[in-house]
Amino acid sequence: MNTNTMLAARAEKGSAELHLQEISIPEPGPMDVLVKVASAGLAPGMMRLLAMGAFKHLPTTLGHEVAGTVAAVGADVTGMVTGTRVRVHANLNCRSCTYCRSDRDMMCPQQAMLGHAAFGEVPMPLYERYHDGGLAEYIRVPHWLVDPLPDSVSFDVGAKVHDLANAVRALKLAQLPLGGTLVVTAATGTMGTASVKLARHFGVGRLILVGRSAERLSAVRRLAGDVACDMVAIEDLPADWGTGQGLTRALRKLVPQGADAVLDFIPEGPATSQSLAALATGGTLVHMGANQAPLTLPMIAIMANCWRVVGTRACTRTDAKDVLALLDSGALDAQDLITHRYPLADVGEAVAAMQSRAEPIWMAVINP
Repeated sequence: MNTNTMLAARAEKGSAELHLQEISIPEPGPMDVLVKVASAGLAPGMMRLLAMGAFKHLPTTLGHEVAGTVAAVGADVTGMVTGTRVRVHANLNCRSCTYCRSDRDMMCPQQAMLGHAAFGEVPMPLYERYHDGGLAEYIRVPHWLVDPLPDSVSFDVGAKVHDLANAVRALKLAQLPLGGTLVVTAATGTMGTASVKLARHFGVGRLILVGRSAERLSAVRRLAGDVACDMVAIEDLPADWGTGQGLTRALRKLVPQGADAVLDFIPEGPATSQSLAALATGGTLVHMGANQAPLTLPMIAIMANCWRVVGTRACTRTDAKDVLALLDSGALDAQDLITHRYPLADVGEAVAAMQSRAEPIWMAVINP
């Protein structure tokens, strides 16, 4: 490989696989920054989105979670020097609409993510230019999407700030009372573990973790620190739990008065509806799991119990900066969330492991 090329994990039209290729190192434009990637996060959902056709520019380099060092800056970029440690904020948006100006930038009509999918039907000039992501040795990004990474924060954790910020967004939307009880579904996955780790920073008094395996839930439990923690393993529920409201009953047994909030990261099945039915009057369910199963509760139940059902698809820049501040102060140590590291040459193996979940994976990164 010559000095003008790099390795990148690419998606191609008509293929549901990743392809490791040698391509040209991108040239930064006048307002761009070129980042030498030290760590890139893996998100299992990107392969499902690829199969769904949600990537609008192919071929493209995947990967929206990036940390590294500034390798070059554009001619019109000021206040940034090469060698600076940074993390890249993945969300592309217009920066001027009502949503962008009110800390709801993930709702911008132009919202898309570097190295990830786009869903809007409006023209997306930023996504067209910056659709290539960070599963590569270098990435080109607009300078305003670069955040300094504190020296005390590893590149691996820096790459996963996006997931931690997603959990912060969900916790904010839950509007928990101080000392409240929070249910976290899919608690052994990336978003679940991030939420458990952050729970005490949002005044959570009690956690109830829901996941498939009691053994895997036990491992996650230690992330809660001094927050009281209970577990509900799907494998321990009756065989007909999906149709017999077994999860609702198990949650209500632990919290007869109902939970104050649910953070729901379940990607499929009846657990979302059954968790909703376990809320206290006035409780909130925040969903960030892309579950396609319809809610089975009648609207009168939601009305009568004054439940709030809130969907959110990503974090905001403010959420990411909140995470960086927690990390920089030492109040949050997220290093133990990184359970798997792979070289770029093994990206196919890494994606397969994330999809199969044959072994417990909380957060996984690629180190080019």
